[in-house]
Amino acid sequence: MKHLRSSSLIGGLLLLGVSTLDLSSACHPSDEAVAARATVLRAAEARPVAVTERPSPLKPVELTWRTLEDVIFTDVYMESLESYYWKPTFGSEVEAMEGKEVHITGYIIPVDLDEDFYVLSRYPYANCFFCGGAGPESVIDLRFEGGSDRVYQTDERLTFSGTLRLNADDIYQMNYILDGAVEYTP
Repeated sequence: MKHLRSSSLIGGLLLLGVSTLDLSSACHPSDEAVAARATVLRAAEARPVAVTERPSPLKPVELTWRTLEDVIFTDVYMESLESYYWKPTFGSEVEAMEGKEVHITGYIIPVDLDEDFYVLSRYPYANCFFCGGAGPESVIDLRFEGGSDRVYQTDERLTFSGTLRLNADDIYQMNYILDGAVEYTP
């Protein structure tokens, strides 16, 4: 009973306090507030907006060679080729990167200059996948939109950005592909 009386007393005091507040400024702002709002609106109207303005692109996420190791290869027999190939099963860490804008650093391996086909390797040419020193998870196919800007030299150490695409089904392509590849400075 005593607790109930205390609660009623506190509630009554709060109601009395709220009723004495002047809340008219919430619906009827002061002259200073009206002037400030008008100044902000005039400034917004005066600012020229270019049609080509776009939000700045997000910074690509760093893709590491360690992340690309999150894959298991299984020997699968392909009758049409009458041979085995390594079929990748990508782990959750690398799958989480698919479709994201990424950047990665490695060594350039020119595979076919006439076709503008370059690979970025975790290791220099002497130790790369094509020489038998590493696995297919240590190379990524660089796909340049409209072709590469220049002729790259073997073992140039560079960083590229682009969209990561995983390939588990087309045996004529790399397992990792960097679409829209461009040189990148982190």
